[in-house]
Amino acid sequence: MLKRISSGFLSHRFSRFLPHLLLVMSGASLTLAFAPFNLWLITIPALALAFRQIIKLKHKPFLAGWLFGAGWFGAGVSWVHVSIADFGGLPLIASIGLMALLCGYLALYPALAIKFTAKYFPTRLWPMALPFFWVVAEWLRSWMLSGFPWLSLGYSQLDSPLAGFAPIIGETGITALLVLSAALLALINNKRTVFNAALVVSCLFVSGYMLSQHTWVKPKQTYSVGMAQGNIAQSLRWVPEQDEPTMQTYWSLTEGLWSNDLVVWPEAAVPKLEPLAQPFLAKVNERAFNENTALITGIVNYNWETDEAWNNLIVLGKRNEDAAYPDYQYFHNNRFAKHHLLPVGEFVPFEDWLRPLAPLFDLPMSSFSRGGFQQPNLEANGIKLAPAICFEIAFPRQVMANVHADTDMIITVSNDAWFGRSHGPAQHLQIAQMRALEMGRPVLRATNNGITAFIDHKGKINAVLPQFEAASITAPVIATVGFTPYYHLQDLGVWFLVILLLIGAVVVKRRG
Repeated sequence: MLKRISSGFLSHRFSRFLPHLLLVMSGASLTLAFAPFNLWLITIPALALAFRQIIKLKHKPFLAGWLFGAGWFGAGVSWVHVSIADFGGLPLIASIGLMALLCGYLALYPALAIKFTAKYFPTRLWPMALPFFWVVAEWLRSWMLSGFPWLSLGYSQLDSPLAGFAPIIGETGITALLVLSAALLALINNKRTVFNAALVVSCLFVSGYMLSQHTWVKPKQTYSVGMAQGNIAQSLRWVPEQDEPTMQTYWSLTEGLWSNDLVVWPEAAVPKLEPLAQPFLAKVNERAFNENTALITGIVNYNWETDEAWNNLIVLGKRNEDAAYPDYQYFHNNRFAKHHLLPVGEFVPFEDWLRPLAPLFDLPMSSFSRGGFQQPNLEANGIKLAPAICFEIAFPRQVMANVHADTDMIITVSNDAWFGRSHGPAQHLQIAQMRALEMGRPVLRATNNGITAFIDHKGKINAVLPQFEAASITAPVIATVGFTPYYHLQDLGVWFLVILLLIGAVVVKRRG
């Protein structure tokens, strides 16, 4: 008798917590939809399962949405823990605590979207109302506390037919379509709702496929580009004794690349401060000019008079095809200074309080000045390039602000050695692919230890270097001219879509 009571009690307790567990698991399963797994078909069923469980928990929409978000970000951005644990100098329990704090914060955004939807609309209208609140939440996530728009749902569809919408309504627009589709599936309870959901989802996928067959931009000219990947261990990057070996590594890797129209080195490939690296830069500048090419490299510049530092990209060698002399001189204007700085890694909020607490808050090169939101394109051997350094590629509005009518391609450089063998670098590459598709421009992605890749204007990878290898690579790059509809519409397209759906929900609710 006692066993039956005990078994029944445990069964009841499990059944009570099962919906909560399913929410966490459905959120965590979304990780498989993103790179490097790319199982994009998972996204809509995982969302639909989560929405169905949230609807069942009628009186706890915020908690339910937060649990889903905790699973989504807890598994999806777990790579952040690698950098905290390996380079933060914190005990394991503290690094896990910081990671939990970050994921808990990010989970607030889907929780708020679901809370407001549940508060103002009955569940039958969620497919029309939820996309609006979800897009608002994603917009907030993109700039609150400097912004962390990582793992937005639309990135998971890069290989699906829905990618055809990216050049029109962008990645955020694809996110809205996913939420709409999943909400319809979550409400299935009879033949009519099955038919409605199947019809809408089918139309979206067929439309996306048809749109993906259209090319919005035109080829302009083909360039030969080479990139070097030094594979310098993060622990050695700012060790003074390693400056010369690091520079020699990149010099050696470039020996077979000088015949290209352009050569690219990654973020901070030259480990010395720019004023102190003048002899080496002069050597590279002269060699590139004599080889009839240009070289772009990442470097940290420091002004001793103002005590300011910038994470820079600079051009060495030829500025344009008929240049009569090498382009580079210290502090010349053919450079780009990173605008969107990474919290803790490149600037420390409340630094007077935080820096003494732990090595995590006092990392080398963690006090940069900010470059302008919009800066002139880099010009290298006549090629115009819109730059984005590391994390900046995740901000489409900033990338778009630097793409102009004469921009030939986008260049993004990074150092993902912070994240070891996690799935962070693959997700970073996926974000760069989406920017190429949205802007209709090829993307050059040079990294310290991978993933170095050539991405065409359709977001497809044409050539790639394996991770954790010191190597160089050459590939043809087709520059493009013209603009996608997304470039002209920017976020107006997705806002028009979700506001129109919201108005429809309001009208139906009032007539209900």
